[in-house]
Amino acid sequence: MKKRSKYQSIALLIPLLLVLFILSISLGSVYIPFTDIMDVLMGSANQDNAHYHIIFSYRLPKALTVVFAGAALGFSGLQMQTLFRNPLAGPFVLGISSGASLGVALLVLLGIGVSGTFAYWGMAIASIIGSSIVLLLVVLVSIRLKDSMSLLLVGLMFGAFTSAIVSIMQYFSTADDIQNFLFWTFGATGNLSWEELRIFIPVIIVGIILGYWQAKPLNALLMGENYAHSMGLRIQFVRLFLVISTSIMAGIVTAFCGPIAFLGLAVPHISRILFKTSNHFILIPATLLLGACLLLICDLIAQVPNYDLILPINAVTSLFGAPVVIWLILRRRNISKNFG
Repeated sequence: MKKRSKYQSIALLIPLLLVLFILSISLGSVYIPFTDIMDVLMGSANQDNAHYHIIFSYRLPKALTVVFAGAALGFSGLQMQTLFRNPLAGPFVLGISSGASLGVALLVLLGIGVSGTFAYWGMAIASIIGSSIVLLLVVLVSIRLKDSMSLLLVGLMFGAFTSAIVSIMQYFSTADDIQNFLFWTFGATGNLSWEELRIFIPVIIVGIILGYWQAKPLNALLMGENYAHSMGLRIQFVRLFLVISTSIMAGIVTAFCGPIAFLGLAVPHISRILFKTSNHFILIPATLLLGACLLLICDLIAQVPNYDLILPINAVTSLFGAPVVIWLILRRRNISKNFG
């Protein structure tokens, strides 16, 4: 498949994304006519209408959250798999998710009294602080390490260390505090307001820009660090940028939506199989669009149309995503050949 035809194939994902986006806004516990939905999207709806408030205040922010969260997690996984040349690497490989969980655990499991609006913002802030501390430690370690595989192991150890602390805190916490923390670990995409999206979306866009800037170095890294170094690539500089980009995207998604499994691992593999390329100038837009589409599909399943019931998004992504990945691996047989 030529490069131009691959870009044309990627462009086909845009109509799919739009259809899934409109479906996400259309389906829910309350039936809303399609004409009312289009009126809201076109800005011609009556703002006093109940349907307008449902769409504008809840469904539209939720759909935007899903799109940007899915794109960010998919791209984060692509960066980590290429950086470590490891098909099992994901956006949380550096302990970002565990660090975020530790921050929330310190707030919730210690029984710190939070209520109202601050209860949600408190979790988000605690999550960001926890993931940022782990990021800082990993960045400091990366300065001393020349081998990306060693950095991968260090990230896993940071994750194991923080998870152990969370487990100990859970053991000594009350049942109510454990329940609150457990609900956060389920993941949720429908809690963000427009004010929070004004932070969420720009931060993700910054992470995407930083990552796309490293597309050419990512292609060089596929040939191995020795080859990249011989081409004049500053390995530590590139590694630092990729770690920062991944941490920004995965950290903000974890902070505002909770941990969301599967996407970061699966989307890059699906992109490589569908488009049969290792070129990151093609893979990056592919993973962004596929990540958004797949999380929209999982979100549609999670919200159980026409029922006042929402399943945990983290459980849905794992339940429906894992069999897909297994099938793709069995079909491809060797997913490691794109990593040198």
